[in-house]
Amino acid sequence: MNQPNQKQVRIGMLTPSSNTVVEPWCFKIVDSFENTSVHFGRVEVLWIDDKEASFSQFYDENMLRGFELLSHVKPTVIGWNGTSASWLGIDQDRILVKEITRRTGYPAVTSTLSIIEALRALKIKKIGLVTPYVNSIQERIINNFSLEKLDCISERHFNLTDNFSFGEVSEDRIESAAEEVVADGAEAVIILCTNLAGAGIAARLEDKTGVPILDSVVLTVWGALRTAGISTSSLEKWSPAISNIL
Repeated sequence: MNQPNQKQVRIGMLTPSSNTVVEPWCFKIVDSFENTSVHFGRVEVLWIDDKEASFSQFYDENMLRGFELLSHVKPTVIGWNGTSASWLGIDQDRILVKEITRRTGYPAVTSTLSIIEALRALKIKKIGLVTPYVNSIQERIINNFSLEKLDCISERHFNLTDNFSFGEVSEDRIESAAEEVVADGAEAVIILCTNLAGAGIAARLEDKTGVPILDSVVLTVWGALRTAGISTSSLEKWSPAISNIL
């Protein structure tokens, strides 16, 4: 049972405008943490492909303005609940968290950086990827993870570009793809996209396959809780492998 926190912890999350997964699952995950709440903002993101117009959705000043607006609830930590740096370059998120803190005064986390942090803590180097993206984006992701010394030995992608459609992919389809990359020898599976509904199946899959299943939404919450100084042991029902990382 959780010990009550000494003060109210507020987690601010910015997410793509067409995302239907982040908010309901974050509310469910955070519900087991006393005196902890999650608050949301949105930034316009409608599609993901390898064209500059798509990339520019994540460079817009409106995105940074979204983080500034989240600061009005005086959050303990601010999170970018999106995985754009996985294809744009991991350093983009490293720059982003510094800029968020510079503009708002609050510490910041991102989905992609939290995933990398967890993989390193678990000493995992051979990963499997399950994403909704098209091949050109998947190739960029694999290359960017390789620069972090994370070798993608198996992957499945659903070849979609419409961001809203990512949230329509069934849990069964995600689960089957994850099992396939585990069968190929992945030491951990990353469900990479905060609009893929992997949070509800990750723990069951982990128990079934015996390897960590890292869902992007769960990992963003994990990173935010750690930054806020909150024990993540109650995340065991969502992602057993990461729940006891110190």
